[in-house]
Amino acid sequence: MTKVISINTNGTPEAGEIAQDKLLSGESATKLWHAFSNGTDQFHVGHWSSGPCELSVNYTEDELCVIVAGSVTLTGADGTQTTHAKGDAFVIPSGFSGVWKSNENVTKIYASFE
Repeated sequence: MTKVISINTNGTPEAGEIAQDKLLSGESATKLWHAFSNGTDQFHVGHWSSGPCELSVNYTEDELCVIVAGSVTLTGADGTQTTHAKGDAFVIPSGFSGVWKSNENVTKIYASFE
């Protein structure tokens, strides 16, 4: 029987670091509470958090983000900016490149498909 997977931040997160070639400013430490990957290893779900930082991004996956703490500003390569705060949900499509800025301590729920 297939079971339903809870997506929460119970347990110890996996500590991570933003790669130095992607970190533009701020803190490099991240936390990851990975909850699920499907059998094809193309679909992933969990929580991710960081402190205030700016990082260069180039998405090869489609990602649904739900901000559960803090706020972020995304700036596309064309200069277009959007800001998202606690409770906001948005999709970053494959092919998006630009800057992800965690304006403060941020936690998001992510669901990505590669």
